[in-house]
Amino acid sequence: MSIKVENITKTYGAQKALSSVSFALKPGEVVGFLGPNGAGKSTMLKILTGYLPPSGGEAWICGFSVSENEKEVKRRIGYLPEHNPLYLDQYVVEFLEFCLGLHGIRKGRPQRINEIIDLVGLGPERHKKIGQLSKGYRQRVGLAQALLHKPEVLLLDEPTTGLDPNQLVEIRALIKEIGKEKTVLFSTHILPEVEAICQRVLILKEGKLVADRSVEKMNVSDKKNITLVVELKNNVRKSDWIELGKEIEINQINPSNWVLEGPSEPDFRERVSLFTQKKGWIIIGMQKQEQSLEQLFKNLTGNAAEKSNQG
Repeated sequence: MSIKVENITKTYGAQKALSSVSFALKPGEVVGFLGPNGAGKSTMLKILTGYLPPSGGEAWICGFSVSENEKEVKRRIGYLPEHNPLYLDQYVVEFLEFCLGLHGIRKGRPQRINEIIDLVGLGPERHKKIGQLSKGYRQRVGLAQALLHKPEVLLLDEPTTGLDPNQLVEIRALIKEIGKEKTVLFSTHILPEVEAICQRVLILKEGKLVADRSVEKMNVSDKKNITLVVELKNNVRKSDWIELGKEIEINQINPSNWVLEGPSEPDFRERVSLFTQKKGWIIIGMQKQEQSLEQLFKNLTGNAAEKSNQG
């Protein structure tokens, strides 16, 4: 696995930013990291870089423990933070030379800088100071520094924030191209972005991983499965649903609200109804939903998103 996370927890005093989060990414995957503001996305990325230590759990990059093999991990990751830190008084080439020095790379610098400038489309701006560049080109400089040392894993935190529509298209295309050779995990709140370039999506809510699924399954034209939002009078656990069937995808909103995906035929609603009766649970509401990333995101994070917007 390129990235492996097991039961990562992060607390700040009484506040729990992450709670027992686990997932894994294979080489060559492009995965979107979704969640409302304050869900814990940036915290997780900082833990994967070694910038923040977890309060519990462990993470590995390309088989190396983040907590025990920090130097090996840093050799294998490229990181673009949400607030792209750049030296605005440096020229583009000068900055990239500086970054290569930080990585201890001495040989072949001019060739590598030319390669990366061509890859990220910085050619027309290469002789300018970073402070003279537009937001879109500054993001390209950030991607260039993240890619310079040829990392196997790329971690991007809100890489398209503040870009205009044309810049969005260009940066998305660049990330998709990069993803053909590298494992990419990037956080975003732009759902069309995930649908355009990702194979998988991870959704966080209040520090908990509430969904891990293929973007391909979000295709609304696929009528083989249906998605139900079920509200119970009872509080239950995810393990309580196991007997419903191994092929059923189960996502928790809270102990009494669940998102279930199952086959449309025979009637999945009847199957769920009979199952809950057998369990002695009382259904307060059951609603069929179209299979879409937007709907899933709203179902799983609606309350948190509303709180975030109100705050």
